[in-house]
Parts: sequence; structure tokens; C-alpha cells
Amino acid sequence: MCGIVGYVGHRDGVPIILDSLRRLEYRGYDSAGIAVIDVDGALTGSKAEGKLSRLAERLDDKPLRGTTGLGHTRWATHGRPSDLNAHPHADCSGKVAVVHNGIIENYASLRDRLIANGHTFASETDTEVIAHLIEENDKGDLVAAVRKTLTEVRGAYALGVISSDSPRRLVFARSGASPLVVGIGENEMFVASDTPAILKYTRKQVILRENEMVVIDSDGYSLTDFLGNPIERDVTQVMWDAGSAEKDGFKHFMLKEMFVQPSVVKETLAGRIDESNDAQLAAELQIDESLLRAVTKISITGCGTAFHAGMVGMYLLRALCKLPVEMELASEFRYGDRVLDPATLTIAMSQSGETADTIEAVKVARAAGSPVLGICNVLGSHLSRLADGVLYTRGGPEIGVAATKTYVSQAVAMVLFALYLARVRHSESPERLRAIGEATKLLPAAIDRCLNASDEIRKAAQRLRRSRSVLFIGRYINVPTALEGALKLKEISYIHAEGYAAGEMKHGPIALLDAKVPVVAIATDGRVREKIISNMSEAKAREAKIVAVANYGDKEIAALADYVFWVPHVDELLSPIVNVVPLQLLAYHIADLEGKDVDQPRNLAKTVTVE
Repeated sequence: MCGIVGYVGHRDGVPIILDSLRRLEYRGYDSAGIAVIDVDGALTGSKAEGKLSRLAERLDDKPLRGTTGLGHTRWATHGRPSDLNAHPHADCSGKVAVVHNGIIENYASLRDRLIANGHTFASETDTEVIAHLIEENDKGDLVAAVRKTLTEVRGAYALGVISSDSPRRLVFARSGASPLVVGIGENEMFVASDTPAILKYTRKQVILRENEMVVIDSDGYSLTDFLGNPIERDVTQVMWDAGSAEKDGFKHFMLKEMFVQPSVVKETLAGRIDESNDAQLAAELQIDESLLRAVTKISITGCGTAFHAGMVGMYLLRALCKLPVEMELASEFRYGDRVLDPATLTIAMSQSGETADTIEAVKVARAAGSPVLGICNVLGSHLSRLADGVLYTRGGPEIGVAATKTYVSQAVAMVLFALYLARVRHSESPERLRAIGEATKLLPAAIDRCLNASDEIRKAAQRLRRSRSVLFIGRYINVPTALEGALKLKEISYIHAEGYAAGEMKHGPIALLDAKVPVVAIATDGRVREKIISNMSEAKAREAKIVAVANYGDKEIAALADYVFWVPHVDELLSPIVNVVPLQLLAYHIADLEGKDVDQPRNLAKTVTVE
């Protein structure tokens, strides 16, 4: 949600800022803007509603130049998308401008006070109050003015400040789940909301944590807390290269991210299954095994795709660890009167490690004394710092807003943890655990085989693309596969889709079925295969087109379904990791055939850092 970029150095910052914003546009694309200190020392800028290309066109017509600048790409919260509501926002004097990601919760009262003091507002946003507060608090020291302003605002935010009175400095601050990364170059400095934005320019970075400020100039940076106390932090070296965040010849980032899933699974598994096929996580998690043996319940939380991956984990943990496992959406976790205690292990799922609802859920768990395991992709993220132990998914950057490799890598991480926990607790036979551990090595090849069917799935998508609604059904551990398949279709094609447990069909959804509502059934081998075939027959009797995900050679499914997406046979507990791939491809091809913006679907942003 919203992308921030800052640059101070010896080069013209405008092309650098625009290039970096392009790499952040997945975070928001309602509008974009830029502000620089020009060659005359004045603060000037340009803003445009719509995607970043609109701003680029305006800058072609009226170029800007400056070696100090801020940029922003917006996902609207307060105020509709428009030129006036686009960031940066300036104060009355035109000397200070602010970019902001997040929400200022007390902006209305602050705005009223500022108006009473003579300030005039140009936008409908909560962000603009920050610029006016800095103007009011500025007594000749920009950093002190920002620090004073931070004592007056409430909310979760990341912000950047530029001032013509301090033409060679930028000030940034973070509070809550709104990430900021400082990039260290040669006589130049960068700041961005995410590492890929600046990876082209530097691999050296420092991550801001909650309630921290950084002042950058071309010579370096000064990191402090909000009170001004200095903070020392090691510089980290990013190991993956800029090419990981490029399309590499694929039409869309989402398509590339689906096709790298075999290598992502290999990376997630690497070094975590030993030669005996046992899961080895103790050194990485750093959670005492005696604590894990004392656990009496597990509570899993996350949002969207992460929630679905967590649900796969729920079935795995119940099956292998013989523990009660409950699921709760992170957005409901802190409001749902959770029953947590030190014997409850909370597992929090978040690709970015910055998802606001998930971070708040973790705080609730910690307050109840519940130990927390974080499963995320980003080293040094908010979740990784709050959790007692972290299992990193090692998925690399994901640019497409609709998560694909995130789901697969998180599900694989849940397999690893379930295998490890079951071994620690002696809740399943070593032979069974090792058989699953060995079977995980077949997953990359199985996924690759699914991806090779992309052209055939596109042919089915051509016939299904005009459906008014699509129902996805699954049973047991493939209920989350149905939910995730429906979510992917909704997100990028804007076709209504619903995923649910197939046994619920007769309890309501069957009323929706007719020739215009296809049913997608996950019907691979396992304990519920016969049941799902019965559900498919019920749908077929109502004239619904049947799309089946089935194992190669299943003649019974082939006779019943109108379209079959064939997948290799794997252990039933691993099947969601394979079965989801054809559903990802189906959603992608329908959206692409319909001309939708696959990587940047309307109204969505990659990382939701506000409630």
C-alpha cells in the first residue's frame, strides 16, 4: 500500500526516482508524484492521477531536474484518486513537501486546529496535515520540526520529508507496519518502501524499525529513535540480484512468478530435509524443543493467500502432530476474544512480514503469553522481530499483486514445520514422516509438469472467460486449494468466484448452479476422492460445466468432467502444493484473455499496512 522513494546524491534524481517508483507500482497505482529541489534551490514537483505512465508523460512535457527528491505511488485511503490528492503534499509556504504511506488516525482534529490557525488545505487526504504541522513546528531546524510533528500524529505510517530550507537532506520516519529501507551508495543515498526499488543502485541496506527516524544526505545517514537517541545497526548485503525483480521475457510478473515456483520450492526446502529425510529446523527456529513439546494447542492466523496457506498447515498439523489447531483471520484475531495462553503456539503467516492485521494479531498473542512462530519472506521484517522464531520462505521478491509463489512457498514451509514438530513430539511414526520428507523432493518436478500444461489450460480459459460466476470445491486438505483458486480468479479477472468445502454444496450453493456457472473441483487421489466425485455428479446434473483437477490417467474423472487439468500424483498431504498451480494458470489466462491488468488489479495493493 503506497510506495515511497527518496534520493540524495550527485546525479539527477528524477530518472532514478521514476525508475524506482516503477518497481514499487505494485504497492499502489491510483496516482503518483515527485518533488525535487531544483537547480535554483526551490521546491518543485509534478503529480498525476492514474498510473505512473501519466506522471512520466507530464515530466516529458515539463521536465524537472534535481539531485534531492522524493517520489510516491499511491493506493488511496483518504480521498479519491486525483491530481490534488496525489502525493507529495506541500505546506502553505511551498517550502516543505511530504510523502506518506499509512493512516493518520487523528488527522481530522489536527486539520481543524490547523485551519483555525490559518492554514489552507488543497487536498482531501490525511497526509497533508503532516506538511502543515511541520511548517508550524519549524523554527529553523527541519529534523526537530519533524520530530515534534511525530509527537502530535497518531497512526501507522511511513513518511518522507523534503524542504527547500534543507536542500541536501531528506528526513524519513516509520511507525507501525509500513516498511522503509535505506540504500547506501557511493556519495549518494536511497530510501524506498521495498528493496527491489533500489536494488539496481545498491545492495547495501539498513531497514528502519518501528518508531525510528533517518536523515540522509549524500555523505551518509543518521539513524535515531523518535526522541533523537542515536541507533547503531549493521548494514546488510542483499544477496539476490536486480534480475530477480524483472520479468525476464514473461508477459507479466505474475506469469514469471508462477513459472519460477519449482525453483522456489527447491530453495524453501534447501538444507531443511537431511539425508535421512528428517526435517531439521531447530537451529533456524531457535525455539526450545521443550516448549514445543509442552504446546497443547496451535492457533494460525494470516490474511488472504497467507490465510489459505495457513489452512493447509492446519490440516498438516492435525494429521501429523495430533494437536487441536484453529484458524482465525488476522483481521478478526484481536476482536474475536481469542483463548490463548503460554501453552498455545501462535503461527503468523505474512509474505512481507509487515501486514498490519497480522502484526496486530501477533501483539495480541504475545500479550497473552503465547509463543509466536512467524512464517514470512522478508529478513528483518516487523513480524520477524516480534516472533519468537521465524521460518523464512526464501521466495525472493514477488511483484505481482496476486500472490502465487507466496502460497506455494508458505505451504511448503508449513509442511516442513509439521514434519519437524511431529518428530519433536513423537506424534507420528518416523517412517511416515521420512516418507513425506522424501516425497517433498518430487514437488519441483511435479509443479514443472503442471506448468507445462499452460497452453492447454489457456484453451479452457478461452471457453470459461465469460462465466458470470465460478464455484471452486474441494474437500479435506484441498478445501484451501478451492479457496485460493477462487481468490486468484476474483483478484485478477473480476469474475465472481466462491470457494467452499464440497460437502456444503447441498446446504445452499447448489441453488446457484446452471449452465452458466462452471464448477471447478479438486479431485485428486486421497481419502475424499469418491466424495468429491459425488459432488461433481450433483453439479453435472444441474447442467454446470465441470472443470476437474485430477491425477493423470483417472478415467472416471475424464468421463465426468468437461475439462480436466491433469497433475502428477503426490502424497495427499502435499497435494495442495501441486493442485493449486493449474488454478493459478486458469485465473491468469482468463484475466489475460479479458485484457485485465494482471499485475496491478484494480483496488488492490501488494502489502496492506493499514487496518
